[in-house]
This record gives sequence, C-alpha cells and structure tokens, in this order.
Amino acid sequence: MGLLRDWRRRRAARRRLSPSAWARGEAVLPGLRRLDPAARRRLEATAAAFAAEKRFEGVADVQADQAAIDTVALQAAVPVLELGLDWYAPWTTVILYPAGFVATHEYEDDDGVVHVARGPLIGEAWLRGPLVLSLEDALAPAAGTSVVIHECAHKIDMRQGDSNGLPPLPRSMPVEAWSEAFGRAYADLRRRTDDGMQDGDPGGPLDAYAAQDPAEFFAVATEAFFAAPLRLRRGYPEVYRQLEQFYGW
Repeated sequence: MGLLRDWRRRRAARRRLSPSAWARGEAVLPGLRRLDPAARRRLEATAAAFAAEKRFEGVADVQADQAAIDTVALQAAVPVLELGLDWYAPWTTVILYPAGFVATHEYEDDDGVVHVARGPLIGEAWLRGPLVLSLEDALAPAAGTSVVIHECAHKIDMRQGDSNGLPPLPRSMPVEAWSEAFGRAYADLRRRTDDGMQDGDPGGPLDAYAAQDPAEFFAVATEAFFAAPLRLRRGYPEVYRQLEQFYGW
C-alpha cells in the first residue's frame, strides 16, 4: 500500500499548479515569495499530490475548478512541507461551501447534560472526518489569516488523538519546552481577553479567538506563523521558535 501511494504521489507531483494559485498563495502567505526554486518546486509537488489524493466535494452548488482546488492545496501543503504529507492521513475529503456556513454540534457537559449549539463558521476540522471550508474565505482570506492552514493545523493536532494543542513532537523537541512556551502565551492571551480584547483586534499578539482553548490557540498560532509571522514573533517569540522547530520553516 505504501509503495502504491508513493508511486501515485510521484506521478501527481509532476503536474504544475495553476498560476493563479501561486498568485493567491503568495498574497496570503508572505514566506512563499522567499522560497528558493528547489523549495518552491517541492512545495508545488506536495500541493499537487494533496490535490490528487484528497476528494474535493462542493455543496450548495459549489463547482470548484482546478485553480480553486490548487489554491486550497497550496496552502494546505505549507505546514507539511517538511513534516510530510502523511501527517494528513487518513482523512480523505475536503468539503467546500460557497461561503460561511452554520454548523450544529451536540456536546455533553460535566453534569451529563447534552446541549445543541449552532453558530456561523468559515472552516471546520472533524476528528476522523473531513476538512470543511468556506471557498470564498479559502481563496481570499482576510489579511494575515488563512482558514485553510488554521483547519489543517487542527488536523495536525489530531494526529495524537483529540485536538488539545499538543501535536506529536519529534524527539528533538522536549514537551516541557513546548508546554511552557504555549502555556505562558495562552495564559497571557486569556488575561488580555478578560481585559476586553476582542476578535479581530489588530493590536493583540494573536486574534482573541485563540483564547478559546489550547487547541484553538495552536491553530491560530500556526495560522499566524505562516500568514502573519512578524505579529507572532513580536507577540510570542517563544511560541514562534517552537513552531519554527516543529514545522521546519
């Protein structure tokens, strides 16, 4: 199975991405402009393989053309360029909504009471399930953001089970150093939100949405690492250094 998978990836990697995918990707992720030709080709090959082995399904009359799929795939390939595409196994499906959507979830509280919550989203990562994206936001995200990378970060986080902000680390990275860096930054952001910082506040070290829980903090920090690296490095330099080691960028 591994040999067949590798052969399929090598074959898919020969395809070139659409020029518009690169233009959009470079607009979203400033680091792509600084890649040398060899790294640029490796990223393109990873994105082409991702696009080939994931199934893209449109809902609500979405018809995603190859350029749109390539744009999603290019962003998705960035976090796993050095980690490897297997970090996105075994999920297979990317569901594309035309724009933001309303999600319904059931959850059980500590007292055993089941609640139903509904809310607007632009992306969602299901444990042992698909990646769900607003195509509008995936193609043209707000400055300094990437919903594709955000949701892919959740998938990376889920490699060790449930999403908790601690993905499987290489042996060269002590868990203690990761926990200290992320724990301090998360506590600081929680204090800031308690003091009134709101989502979208450009003056914060990270978007206030990251203060929801450690899993969201990791996803937002990963998103910022690639889409707004200076903001993250200035706000939480220790978190930046941990992600630099983890992602190999």
